[in-house]
Amino acid sequence: MPSRCRPGPVPLPLRRPFRTTLPVPRPGRALRRGEVIRSADARSPARRRGRGRQNGRMRIRAARLEDVPVLQEIERAAGEVFREVGMPEIAADEPFSDEEFEPFLAAGLAWVAADGGDRPVAYLLAERVDGDLHVEQVSVHPGSARQGLGRALIDRAARRAADEGLPALTLTTFAEVPWNAPYYARCGFTVLDGPQIGPQLRAVREREAAHGLDRWPRVCMRRAVRPQDGAP
Repeated sequence: MPSRCRPGPVPLPLRRPFRTTLPVPRPGRALRRGEVIRSADARSPARRRGRGRQNGRMRIRAARLEDVPVLQEIERAAGEVFREVGMPEIAADEPFSDEEFEPFLAAGLAWVAADGGDRPVAYLLAERVDGDLHVEQVSVHPGSARQGLGRALIDRAARRAADEGLPALTLTTFAEVPWNAPYYARCGFTVLDGPQIGPQLRAVREREAAHGLDRWPRVCMRRAVRPQDGAP
């Protein structure tokens, strides 16, 4: 799917719009109002330092070129949950190509959650948009769902934003899919209204709409960077 070119020193290719493929409730159990997916390492010193951050047996680290085939597998598997909510077109969306991953890797804006064998089971990609750090993609393999990996990856991106002096994380996502906007709200994101949306983020939404993504309601969201996000 087409998306956008990011202005800046590391140009990103035109590619499809953001979709979030995060943990979903176990089969047969509805997501409860106010339920929070907690990160096991939310208060640990390793989390605050960031390198090799642990989440149980999981480790958050920078993504590497050799991870790309596994990341593509993760996205295919995670995308299947969209079929369950009547969005088969999103489920059928192809993963990023090798070439599309490369700029994120080169910019140091790609992270994975790796298991005890150092195999990625989740990943996040980010880019700079309107002076914020924009979460471009988050995917968690269904076999590793409900372990706080999406939240841990978001926290890692927030620390990078804090280290760079950026004021916030942003993203675009589906408003009514339980593991999209409602999940991000529990992670501290709030919905932006029209005047709050910067020109580059607005361009993202315009391209998504032109591609037909507004068949399902979508929103822009923002989470301010907090002092603890950059704690050593």
